[in-house]
Amino acid sequence: MGHLDKSTKTVTAHFTKRGRELLADALSGNTTGDYIITKYALGDDEIDYSLYDESGFMLIDGNHIKASVSKKLVNDIKKMPRNAHPMDVVRTCVSLMALEDKDTKDNSPKANMRKTMRIFAKTPTAVAAYFRARKRKKIIAPSTKLSFAENFFKMMFNKVPDKEIVRAFDVSLILYAEHSFNVSTFTARTITSSLSDIHGAITGAIASLKGPLHGGANEEVMHMMKKIKKPENAFKWITKALKNKDVVMGFGHRVYKSGDSRVPTMREYFGKVAKIKKDKTFEKIYDIVEKVMIEEKNIYPNVDYPTGPTYHLMGFDTDFFTPIFVISRITGWSAHIMEQHAANKLIRPLASYKGSKHRKVLELNFR
Repeated sequence: MGHLDKSTKTVTAHFTKRGRELLADALSGNTTGDYIITKYALGDDEIDYSLYDESGFMLIDGNHIKASVSKKLVNDIKKMPRNAHPMDVVRTCVSLMALEDKDTKDNSPKANMRKTMRIFAKTPTAVAAYFRARKRKKIIAPSTKLSFAENFFKMMFNKVPDKEIVRAFDVSLILYAEHSFNVSTFTARTITSSLSDIHGAITGAIASLKGPLHGGANEEVMHMMKKIKKPENAFKWITKALKNKDVVMGFGHRVYKSGDSRVPTMREYFGKVAKIKKDKTFEKIYDIVEKVMIEEKNIYPNVDYPTGPTYHLMGFDTDFFTPIFVISRITGWSAHIMEQHAANKLIRPLASYKGSKHRKVLELNFR
């Protein structure tokens, strides 16, 4: 379900079939007034019965979107350095997609919707292709018989896991799909405000998301847990980190000061995956570190904290955690980009100079 909150001029999209339809309307510019897509609400029942295919509008009006990528792009991926960060690869792939897209120069609502759907469908295929290429394994094409989440697992590992693991992955994608004016979304909006194209805006957003203070935090959480190694080390490690005033990744949020509303849901699915995998190590580390952070600093975890170890238990390489974030957030970025195009104004903040009022310029021979 979804509704327009006219008091705050915000489109609130619940990720169910109705939410998908509402979001599709917003993407198409069919909203009335000056609405901004800045938040979504998710009830427990809605998460339990929603698929990312639905929340991410993989299918609109029954039209299947082709998820395969060109042979040229596959060959380009195979040539990319195996030691490259996957975020650099996915950023480059989206940029390369622009060279092949017949609508690249067309920023009309209909063309932007077509491009959005192509980027949305093809990016997971490109990410999976690089995952396998760097391991010197055969690249697996997407299947029309599998869901979005099932397809990604199949293209990555050549098998689809337990349905509860697929469900947990689906939920993580829903939770990551859109989150107001974060730094990557603002980057995409700023690029779009110059009337640049959607591929360029998403490429810039990916570069922004790569940073450890934004999307890269889920990777840093896993690096931290690997350093801790065992639950019996957790209390000593976090106590020392706080004493040394080290940054503890996966905690705190610029908006949520008393807890990230996405965390309880993701924490629940983290526990389900840990139970299926019969590995409670990271779950125990999670609980100890969280308890100390709340008691000592009154700082709560954000959604990256449970997502990192969940992805690890699913079998994903740590440096692929943020590209998975990209796969999900393409929906949110696209909504913002298309809305910016629909009622554009150049985003050009002013700068306040605080340097010397006057500096004498020395002649070259005196410098």
